[in-house]
Amino acid sequence: MIRGLYASGWSMIANGRKMDVIANNIANVNTNGYKKDSVIFESFPELLVKRVNDYRSIANPSGLIGTMEISSDVGEVFTYYQQGKVTRTGNRLDFAIHHDTGSSFFTIGVQEPDGGINEFYTRDGAFTVNPDGFLVTREGYLVMGQNGPIQLQNNQFTVLEDGSIVVNGEAVDRFLIRSFANTDSLREVGMNLVSTTEQTQEQQFNGKVLQEFVEESNVNIIREMVDMITVLRAYEANQKMVQIQDGTLEKAVNEVGAVR
Repeated sequence: MIRGLYASGWSMIANGRKMDVIANNIANVNTNGYKKDSVIFESFPELLVKRVNDYRSIANPSGLIGTMEISSDVGEVFTYYQQGKVTRTGNRLDFAIHHDTGSSFFTIGVQEPDGGINEFYTRDGAFTVNPDGFLVTREGYLVMGQNGPIQLQNNQFTVLEDGSIVVNGEAVDRFLIRSFANTDSLREVGMNLVSTTEQTQEQQFNGKVLQEFVEESNVNIIREMVDMITVLRAYEANQKMVQIQDGTLEKAVNEVGAVR
């Protein structure tokens, strides 16, 4: 009976975590370049159960009374990097990476207090220009080119499909595009940015950079709503089981064990 309480209770916790991920996907359905997260459940390992303060028993000196399996748990939050829909905006400072299966990213430079620049990566190409003429994200982070932070004198420039920035017919810089062979090794760091790990492997960029376009989120809002309802029903079912088992336990304590 107690094992059932643990199993149902743990399932409620796991479903609560999945609901958080779904809610975050829905909240970012209109965020450019956002990539959908999905929860992967795994079987919870068996736990060795012991009696509390009962290790001196001659019959069972270890106090072990068996194993207990607590339903399933969240094993991983997996990010789907498939490309989202590419939409034309007409804004010369909007860019999208196209035809690359979602494995390539714009390189973003975040300045550190010591003057250094840390590299992060994003699919959100809705950029702007700061007062110093540098191309930046909406959060103010520098957009990196082959020659460092990209600086533009004015809006009279063109970006070719290979990422080259052309001013007055001359290529002055090129977007620093990073393409990764194993996107599952990337880690989200917030602000629609990701970072690499020791397992990340780089590959050649084979996509195209489109000017006056942005990549939308790859979240399917209908599917997320269906998943939300499914998780809610599973949570409610486990909640009901906890109530039933609690009522049965109450009867066992107050009625079956009563001395008459």
